[in-house]
Amino acid sequence: MFHYAILVYPAANRVYADASPALLRAELAAFGTALHTEPAEISERRLGGVGYVTFSTPEELSEEDIALLSNLSSCYALFELSGDLLRPVLLTPLDKFDSDLLTIQKYSGKTNELFTKLLLNVTLLSTVEGFRPGLRVLDPLCGRGTTLNQAMMYGFDTIGVELDRHDFEAYQKFIVTWLRGKRIKHTANAGQLRRNKVKLGQRLEISYGVTKESYKSGETRELTFLNCDTLITDKLVRAGSIDVIVVDAPYGIQHGSHRAEELSRSPRELLAAAIPVWTRTLRPGGAIGISWNTHVTKRDELAEILTGAGLDIRTELGDFSHRVDQAILRDLIVARKPR
Repeated sequence: MFHYAILVYPAANRVYADASPALLRAELAAFGTALHTEPAEISERRLGGVGYVTFSTPEELSEEDIALLSNLSSCYALFELSGDLLRPVLLTPLDKFDSDLLTIQKYSGKTNELFTKLLLNVTLLSTVEGFRPGLRVLDPLCGRGTTLNQAMMYGFDTIGVELDRHDFEAYQKFIVTWLRGKRIKHTANAGQLRRNKVKLGQRLEISYGVTKESYKSGETRELTFLNCDTLITDKLVRAGSIDVIVVDAPYGIQHGSHRAEELSRSPRELLAAAIPVWTRTLRPGGAIGISWNTHVTKRDELAEILTGAGLDIRTELGDFSHRVDQAILRDLIVARKPR
């Protein structure tokens, strides 16, 4: 057997830092089926007074395995373990840009960027094809764009939908300023969002190159932000064109679910109406991952909505439930669209 240890990323949020080792163990198990050699004996261990997540494999990790594990949300460093000795393993994550794309924005209600990455990872792994270049990611409740930024980091095309105009304007200002500051070649077009001569909201469309050379050669990535009601997503996004949908559902009163001018304490009503809409944009074999507050919506209720939309629940995933604060116990659920 070969033995490994993962040094957990030192999250600034103390509550999330406490939950990170357990979440990383569940995420590592989800990665297992995509590796050439599946991790076993996943546990936690202290070495030199520092906590690690450890695991063993029957065969040595290949370069491809290491490249995939390099994207674990809370992986700060990976070591090969021999007794109490740690030998560093070179990580090669997908990251295309500097990490400040994810960390600069600070605002009340922002989802922890490490959890956003975890949710995207687990959802990607639940698709038929898993991690691959050229994916299209949709966040139909995107707020100020944490998921959009993580999809950019991976080099994916991404679409966000958000009703709140203040969130739209804040994200537009941030991302355009960030792209200019990093001198990333891009074009940005913004204006009114219309359909059949009816104004629905605002739109932002950005085409950018991961490198100057790729931009010049026409190999660009696309980012679209639609400021409108999520219940018309299927009218604006082509059916079967999305590989992955990632949703951080409203948690309750603090981050109530917007539907026109209404504010609902439970996201269940919004999700019941929206999931069939979002599912129409999902390609066969694609997956949807949803995080939500279990205090306001039960897992069985959410699973019933997903299966009612024709999706298959990924029941083999581990336990991702964790406390965010006294009012929020967050969990995630993933479902796949049959081929």
